[in-house]
Amino acid sequence: MKVCVAMAALLALSVAIGLSTSAMAIGCLSGGVAGAVAGHMAHHGVLGAIGGCIAGHEYHKHQEREAAQDRGAYVDQRDQRKGPRDQE
Repeated sequence: MKVCVAMAALLALSVAIGLSTSAMAIGCLSGGVAGAVAGHMAHHGVLGAIGGCIAGHEYHKHQEREAAQDRGAYVDQRDQRKGPRDQE
């Protein structure tokens, strides 16, 4: 229970100081909180928080990479549809 409270306090503090705006911190904090809760159930809260941080960071990087590819595909498709009148 102490780890859950500590992770929640860390999350609230990081939001207050602006740490959560970084893409790296978002995945780590959300994964760390989830990992701490899951680890707490198995009596390994700190280990769960560390593993959750790593997994959350990698998952967030994967989501950002897919979103960037989708934006790039949209821009390419949009540019192909432009006719001679649309180009400036």
